[in-house]
Amino acid sequence: MQNAATYRATAREQLGGNIFANNWLTALVACLLVSIVLSFAASVIFGAFLIEGICSVGLAHVFLSVARGRRSTYDLSDLLAGKNMIAELVVLSLIKNIFLLLWAFVPVVGIVKYFSYAMTYHVKYDHPEYDWRTAITESRRMMDGHKWQLFCLNFSFLGWIIVGALSFGVGMLWVVPYMRAAEVNFYLDLKRLEDAEIPYLQV
Repeated sequence: MQNAATYRATAREQLGGNIFANNWLTALVACLLVSIVLSFAASVIFGAFLIEGICSVGLAHVFLSVARGRRSTYDLSDLLAGKNMIAELVVLSLIKNIFLLLWAFVPVVGIVKYFSYAMTYHVKYDHPEYDWRTAITESRRMMDGHKWQLFCLNFSFLGWIIVGALSFGVGMLWVVPYMRAAEVNFYLDLKRLEDAEIPYLQV
């Protein structure tokens, strides 16, 4: 596994190298659209819980397509990647969030479980044939022994988060896609460790 600085460097390169590059701005719009949709859904009981999976698989497609070299630019149409498995993603999203909600009542363990489930939607994107149980189990297996590394990667963005927050939150629009891109490269590193064959989701 690489260190946090390497993941951030790779993410910046894929995003175009600077915060005003076309790729970074497109990724920003993709994350913003998802955030808006989830915010509206949150007005309905369990709304955000239900559609989180659909949005997350779409974002996975946006970032993984570039990270894997399948294309050089981000494409907003990739957000529709989960349109052919909406029902499955709703079930996965609901169950995953219920588990996390229940684990949240157990100090520390809830945080550990959050990182255990962190790759769930990436796994589902790569393996649309997986049911909710298999996707969550595979995420837990992949993250076994790597949860601390992902925590350190997220923590390494603290400076960016502080600057983003100090700019009345506007700066966070650029931080979120940066973190997403880095996490995707972390996921791909886990996959490389397994030297696995990956069936891509076709849209």
